[in-house]
Parts: sequence; C-alpha cells; structure tokens
Amino acid sequence: MEFANVGSADRIFRIVLGAILLALPFFTSVLGTGTLSIVSMVAGVVLILTGLFSFCPAYRVLGMRTTTEKV
Repeated sequence: MEFANVGSADRIFRIVLGAILLALPFFTSVLGTGTLSIVSMVAGVVLILTGLFSFCPAYRVLGMRTTTEKV
C-alpha cells in the first residue's frame, strides 16, 4: 500500500491490544460502566482499524514509519 506506515509487528501488536481493550469492559468490572469503559472500547476500535489498514494518522503527522515498504 502506498500510504502504509505501520509495519507487520506493529500491526499485530495493535490488533491484539485493540481486541483486548475492546473486550476488557465486557469481561471485568475494573473499568466499571462509565467513561473509562467507553474510552477503552474506542481506543480498541482505533487500534484495530489502524492495524487492519496499516495506516496511523499520528505516525503521518509525526513523520514516523514502522514499515520498510517503499513510499
């Protein structure tokens, strides 16, 4: 992908962490049912999407890349 800026290891990490954050409110009462639970789920969805699309807007703004693919 031309716009990809997230490498393979980073993608796997993002998808796994995103799935954990997304599922966490459903399997534990540590986060409760309030704002922290919603933030956890939103962060999980964002991490999963950035992992699936291999693109991180924050990386683009900061000029970072974890992929070795040519631009």
